[in-house]
Amino acid sequence: MVAGEIDANEDLSKFVTAVQANNTRVILFKSPGGNVLKAMELGRLIRSLRLATVQVRAGECESACALAFMGGVIRFADPGSIGVHKSSFADTSGMNVSDAVSAVQQLTADVMTYMTEMGIDPALMQLALKYDSDDIRYLSGSEMEQYRVALNGAKPLPNASAQVNPSGTPAVPSTSWPNAQTAPAVASLPPVLAPTLDLSIPAARSGKVQTYKGMAPLKATPTMASPTVENFANGSPATILGDTGKWYRVRVGSRVGYMFRDWVWVDQFDAAPFGRQFVQVKSFDNLAQTEQYVRSSGLPLVAYISRNGWFAIALDRTFEPNEAKTLLETMKANGSIPDDSIATYGNAYAKKVCCSAK
Repeated sequence: MVAGEIDANEDLSKFVTAVQANNTRVILFKSPGGNVLKAMELGRLIRSLRLATVQVRAGECESACALAFMGGVIRFADPGSIGVHKSSFADTSGMNVSDAVSAVQQLTADVMTYMTEMGIDPALMQLALKYDSDDIRYLSGSEMEQYRVALNGAKPLPNASAQVNPSGTPAVPSTSWPNAQTAPAVASLPPVLAPTLDLSIPAARSGKVQTYKGMAPLKATPTMASPTVENFANGSPATILGDTGKWYRVRVGSRVGYMFRDWVWVDQFDAAPFGRQFVQVKSFDNLAQTEQYVRSSGLPLVAYISRNGWFAIALDRTFEPNEAKTLLETMKANGSIPDDSIATYGNAYAKKVCCSAK
């Protein structure tokens, strides 16, 4: 989370270090604003790192913070969670009249250029300039979509080539979206599937225990009613000795028994890194519908063939569990994803088959 006032002298390299150390992918804000130029620098940095931005109503993102929020490769916000006013885009405090006029003209041009880069309708400035620094205008959901402040899954962002010199930012983030690379368009149409796509399921040979409860029982036989041999914590290495169709026969430590297949993260599967979760939005029993859904969505999606032969469609990034929960709730609330979408470790996701636009 980016918290506190965005100061002109803050060191953005600390932000980069925190993002990379925590594999941050989604940025949330709790900021009353601050320096306009530094907020735009932060926004460009967020864009270059391909991070998403999410704003919930319980937090605050006001004034210049709105500019930093605009940097998100994907942006979601609750109605009323982002506030703008005149000082959001032109801080002239402490200047004489002549200098203030000149500064406002230059800063206005800089902000309009920035907003265009970020895919925002510069007409938002006209709305913000109606409200003085001692007042604030919280954007409605329809206004966020109108000015493209929050996409909420409706439309892709334009191509972004913003580069940032990571030299100077506000409070360190605790949440976040992927590795530090230049941000492409959010969701241009993905490529057509190759006709020779391999849909075979890799053989499961090894993995780790991974469940939502933090541990899983090793059963004496492949039934829930059978005695528990021992409970093993998440991360316990498991050698997979056999597969009954619903259960793996596994060796964990020196013990041999059975674990339900959904309790085991498999090394040979092409899914989320251990400990991270997907936001799954849809599933189909055939590839044609899967590809059509992914290609027609305004969201950046990817599809996996699951162990049972079904196709699971998820956002094309993975998240820490708390991040996945926050993003899931936000996107459901604003209608960006179906109500039956889930956050899942994706232990059953065997192989990526479609169609992420990179």
